[in-house]
Amino acid sequence: MANHKSALKRIRSNNAKRLRNKYQHKTTRTFIKKLRETTDKAEAQGLLKTVVSMIDKLAKKNIIHRNKAANNKSKLTKLVNSL
Repeated sequence: MANHKSALKRIRSNNAKRLRNKYQHKTTRTFIKKLRETTDKAEAQGLLKTVVSMIDKLAKKNIIHRNKAANNKSKLTKLVNSL
């Protein structure tokens, strides 16, 4: 266990950030699944904007790698265009 006050604070703040990152990542994955299940093109296009924005935010905060973000956006865009 940490002995310094600053180390204890760092543990608390890291835990809070970890939970926030986990929540945002899980929410984005849920939206991606919802987009993949959609068959209506108009609804899918609206959902795509939201999902792309969420993916960009995750990549910006280094929750996911930027190449993974680009890969996901590319695949989802191709999926929506094929509807």
